[in-house]
Amino acid sequence: MPLLPDDLELISARTLSHYDQRAEDFRDGTRHHDVTQNIAALLRHIQGQAPFTILDFGCGPGRDLKAFSRLGHVAVGLDGARRFVDMARADSGCTVWHQDFLKLALPMAHFDGIFANASLFHVPGQELPRVLRQLHAALKPEGVLFCSNPRGDNEEGWHNGRYASYHDLADWRCRMAAAGYVELEHYYRPANLPREQQPWLASVWRRAAA
Repeated sequence: MPLLPDDLELISARTLSHYDQRAEDFRDGTRHHDVTQNIAALLRHIQGQAPFTILDFGCGPGRDLKAFSRLGHVAVGLDGARRFVDMARADSGCTVWHQDFLKLALPMAHFDGIFANASLFHVPGQELPRVLRQLHAALKPEGVLFCSNPRGDNEEGWHNGRYASYHDLADWRCRMAAAGYVELEHYYRPANLPREQQPWLASVWRRAAA
């Protein structure tokens, strides 16, 4: 059954409320997560001369905004959780937009790269093609999108108070190609573990030339 507008409103409201109510705990629990592998994967595929303009899509409390800024790039955050937006602005000093993933208003052809680390899996599968096209339009020609999502068997629904979608590589590739992206690389995380102990699928994509 397709999700109706009221269903989508509920999905956003409940998921964002979950994060708002746990913002401090989330920041404390993820503060020391090492995502340098993911940051490097995005940056090595961006063409042109640094510094780059990077959108941290689902920036949370701002940990990765600070990392991009320390590397000399112009980092802009986006999150739907009000408390995360406030935290990220205060902690990083970067511009941070308060936007629901299902109600995006992004500038056209503005970003060299988009870093969607553990964020796109909150988008219902029905809405994902639209959101991916919006991110595609926000990238400069030949711009790069990094995404990391918990992998699964292409199911979605409520999980611990949040709406989540779980994709395998084949399904994710189909969705990305349909939205106009060309695959650059993919890998599983955490590194150096057996596949059954790697719940995260990371992938890097270039905006296809028109």
